[in-house]
Amino acid sequence: MGSASAGLVSIFSNGYRSLGAPVSSWRTLASSSLYKHYKRNSKGAVLSCLSSSKIELACLSSKVDVAQTTTSSVNGYHKYDRLLPCPSENGPPRVEHLVVSEGGPVLEYICKSLDLPPLFVADLIHFGAVYYALVCPQPPPSATPEQIRIFKEVTAPSVLSKRTSIKGKTVREAQKTFRITHVEQFVEAGTYLRVHVHPKRFPRCYEIDWKSRIIAVADSYVVLDKPAGTSVGGTSDNIEESCATFASRALGFSTPLKTTHQIDNCTEGWYCILLMLHCLCVVLARTKEYCSIFHGKIREKKVKKLYLALTAAPVPIGIITHYMRPINVAPRLISEDFIKGWYLCKLEVMECKEVPWPDPVIQQKYCIEDFEWPSKDRAYECKINLLTGRTHQVRAQLAACGAPIVGDSMYMPAAIAEMANPGLSPFGKYKKYTTESDKEMAVTKWFARFGKEPKVAIGLQACQISWDDGEHFYEARSPWWRSGMA
Repeated sequence: MGSASAGLVSIFSNGYRSLGAPVSSWRTLASSSLYKHYKRNSKGAVLSCLSSSKIELACLSSKVDVAQTTTSSVNGYHKYDRLLPCPSENGPPRVEHLVVSEGGPVLEYICKSLDLPPLFVADLIHFGAVYYALVCPQPPPSATPEQIRIFKEVTAPSVLSKRTSIKGKTVREAQKTFRITHVEQFVEAGTYLRVHVHPKRFPRCYEIDWKSRIIAVADSYVVLDKPAGTSVGGTSDNIEESCATFASRALGFSTPLKTTHQIDNCTEGWYCILLMLHCLCVVLARTKEYCSIFHGKIREKKVKKLYLALTAAPVPIGIITHYMRPINVAPRLISEDFIKGWYLCKLEVMECKEVPWPDPVIQQKYCIEDFEWPSKDRAYECKINLLTGRTHQVRAQLAACGAPIVGDSMYMPAAIAEMANPGLSPFGKYKKYTTESDKEMAVTKWFARFGKEPKVAIGLQACQISWDDGEHFYEARSPWWRSGMA
């Protein structure tokens, strides 16, 4: 495979295995975040974390025939055959971190370093699951002294000064990561690589009649009724299985649609491929220019969105205010009390009416769990005007009010636990801690106990979207829960 082949030793839980590649490589698994086992040989250095080793990879390879990369047409739709069949369940994440010591094509280097089939690596690159940075980022706190030594070795000023590719850049600029976009892309010595070997998958993308979800097609944008259980614009390790990609194919567009906002995967609604929600109206831009224009409308608060939420308890009419912890970790922590530096969260409950709880057939179809909510004879459909736009805002605020969204595995169990044991929530109305150490312990316990992502859908829909004072106005179809009320 060329010059990038000679002298790598990889350490697995059952001993050593020579792969024969002359590289310095830094390897770990995101699922454990622990760096273990270090071995240095005459050609280079390898840092490796204990993993499920080749057994896990062999199982994956047996399920995914990477040699089958042909395309065909089914019912007029373009069929995509890579990394298929798509698994119905996501396995544990696996992320490998590498530092190149001898330059060459990125595909060849990854194949040799991780012992992966070339077509499989090509698919990962196509999925957007491979990243690079010119300079290796700072190791995590769990790194060993030896691993830190290697980091200092490859980022020493005397080493970096010899690399023409980073001249004129600050260290921070050189450590910025970008997606690898082509299998033949050259990576020079010292380049950092991050490979998401097990990207998050979205099997729902292959079950949906995407043409039927298109609400409107304009010269500058497309409005989509986003199905629950799908990603609007993709994830950090999978930009292939997304609403933007599949809607583009359904419409026969040669230029992919572009996202304009981010919405939770479990939300439904309209999506002008500019937004991303659970079930919702989303707007997707057809051009970079309109994407920028629509972003400007959002910043200027010219875009209005209304939501429908199916809650397990009634919610009072009026404006609800909370403050959200400014840390990008789910479940989001919020407080009724003002806390300096926390984000303001405001929503307006415009209507709240009693409706039947979804029947068992619908619950099964959309993988809805009730988490033993004490009263399942009725639910409540609320119309909500979102006054501030924070990730998980509607879900977190309603749960904090004791009215979690039906089926929301991330926030409903926490709300039930807080009802049964007031004060369990670290920043709830009945918080019990008196010292900073008690608070940190409460937060740690909270995250350890809660935060499970919903499988498919929850009772939340972005039902309306409009901008330019209503000149552009779109509504989503009826939410999933209305199709089978008990």
